Amino acid sequence: MTTAQQERTDEELKALAEQAGRDLEDASALEILQWAASTFGARFCVTSSMEDAVVAHLASRAMPGVDVVFLDTGYHFPETIGTRDAVEVVMDVNVITLTPRQTVAEQDAEYGPRLHDRDPDLCCRLRKVQPLEEGLKGYQAWATGLRRDESPTRANTPVVGWDDRRRKVKISPIARWTQDDVDAYVSEHGVLTNPLLMDGYGSVGCEPCTRRLLEGEDARAGRWAGSAKTECGLHG
Repeated sequence: MTTAQQERTDEELKALAEQAGRDLEDASALEILQWAASTFGARFCVTSSMEDAVVAHLASRAMPGVDVVFLDTGYHFPETIGTRDAVEVVMDVNVITLTPRQTVAEQDAEYGPRLHDRDPDLCCRLRKVQPLEEGLKGYQAWATGLRRDESPTRANTPVVGWDDRRRKVKISPIARWTQDDVDAYVSEHGVLTNPLLMDGYGSVGCEPCTRRLLEGEDARAGRWAGSAKTECGLHG
């Protein structure tokens, strides 16, 4: 890690992110991640929900041994945990699993059972948002798998932007990709994907809040179905 990587202020990081967002808009996903690796070094990580390992795979090509941060909410499908374990074995990455401050049982004791049904925003904050904020403290930049075509709320996702809440550079290297691009990359490189994607799920989150898609629905329609909630709070 260079001195510059250690000493950048929030203002410098924000300006860097905004400039990179313009400069790298037409760059390939691998080029964007190579920029991140050279700019931030060990203070850069990838986050993965283990829906698929596309961004983790791309990042491992740009920066072998890169930290891949996974949030274990306590509510994941077994297939999701299995995908995480497989990624750790077969890819040149360092998987870091974050957990909430409370177990599910402890949360149930304090807030009552099935908080995800009664107050999903609070449940997501306790089991996703807060653990990620703690887990990212040592980094200056983090990469996500957000894509503009996933939903209207993600349509303006920059390839590099500023995460004002966490005061970090946020990198979305596949923001411009389509599902066809993802599928082609998975096929070409043999990238691990969550088995649930082959079982009717378009997007994989926590088991109590995720269902299979109905015909004609967009990829994220199975998340918090029947409610107005569309995001867990990590990205909005």
